[in-house]
Amino acid sequence: MKVDADLHIHSRYSKAVSKLMTFPLLAENAKLKGLGIVGTGDILNPQWEKELLRSAQKVDGGSYEIKGVRFLLTAEVEDNRRVHHLLIFPSIDAVREMREKLKPYSKDIETEGRPHVNLSAAEIADLANELDVLIGPAHSFTPWTALYKEYNSLKEAYGDAKVHFLELGLSADSEMADRIKAHHKLTYLSNSDAHSPMPHRLGREFNRFEIEDATFDEVKKAILKRGGRKIVLNAGLDPRLGKYHLTACSKCYTKYRLEDAKRLNWRCEVCGGVIKKGVHDRILELADTNERPEDRPPYLHLAPLAEIIAMVLNKGVETKAVKSVWERLLREFGSEISVLVDVPIRSIAKLVGDDIAKAIWAFRNEKLIVIPGGGGKYGEIKLPEEIKKAKLEDLESLEIKNSEEVYHKPKQRSILDFVGG
Repeated sequence: MKVDADLHIHSRYSKAVSKLMTFPLLAENAKLKGLGIVGTGDILNPQWEKELLRSAQKVDGGSYEIKGVRFLLTAEVEDNRRVHHLLIFPSIDAVREMREKLKPYSKDIETEGRPHVNLSAAEIADLANELDVLIGPAHSFTPWTALYKEYNSLKEAYGDAKVHFLELGLSADSEMADRIKAHHKLTYLSNSDAHSPMPHRLGREFNRFEIEDATFDEVKKAILKRGGRKIVLNAGLDPRLGKYHLTACSKCYTKYRLEDAKRLNWRCEVCGGVIKKGVHDRILELADTNERPEDRPPYLHLAPLAEIIAMVLNKGVETKAVKSVWERLLREFGSEISVLVDVPIRSIAKLVGDDIAKAIWAFRNEKLIVIPGGGGKYGEIKLPEEIKKAKLEDLESLEIKNSEEVYHKPKQRSILDFVGG
């Protein structure tokens, strides 16, 4: 059986997370999205654990069911260098044992959803391996709290400790990550890191598992590529839509070419803010191969359906108008992926009108204008004017410009810049 899974989310016990993050609402929205498995996120927090056990029916040691959706026990922890790691637990007993082992090194493990732990990446991985907990770097390339913000290799971070997977994050895809040869032996996970249960967040990135049942043991076999179980598809945002794809100011989001950022000593000349190196540039710094492993599953680039609808309606993505159209499409066609990829465009037009149908056609045919994200701001999609004005039946014949200049052009320097005055 094939099951779509999003294994990295957060609870309302983490900072900057929606209060709507409850297990019943997560299960309800996961079904609308088409997810069969969702990670609990934040399961090391004892209050979140209690909420799970009140809401869910236990299936086996490591999986629980709510409204037909399976939940696996997952958490994210921050190490002593502010690098984040994703944990997938085999049982609630392993969660509790890990919590006890981490308590002496953490001041907030019983209050925070994503606890800070005063241990190194290697020490956390050693503990995980002792307890049969799967571990890998979370959102590996982002410039604030990720592996490659702090280290130049997996070996430098984890030493000889075993790492089971690498999470790509919203600003990278499989092809980008495969530019680093040490990754070729690892399974990639593409997860949402959702802070909200809304449809443009939950499941915006997911993994399609080929497994026999939606349990920890089966997912473990797939991640470790054992017994014929495997991941057959990674799906996620076009990396350009991620918050940290390009090098940009973290205050005003002005985008810079890497050489300009270095020359400016990582200070924005527009507002004075800190310029953060983008995932695209960081991967190019580390790249050591153009080869790709033969068993790497395909990566499907997505744009959330709710964002496409919001773009057409010129409404906020969480407004009632957008949600109404989104729900209507899913009731008729079954899942968001079906609408984005499979359903005939004319069937979509018949249900919700030509404008939204044309936007979905543009997404499928890579005709949307993408303004890349950077510095902590998500990228944006725009519908070209040619498509807005065209008739549905005439779309195939259009020639469309689908790129825009996004980089700041630094001001011309004079001799005074070099002599101080």
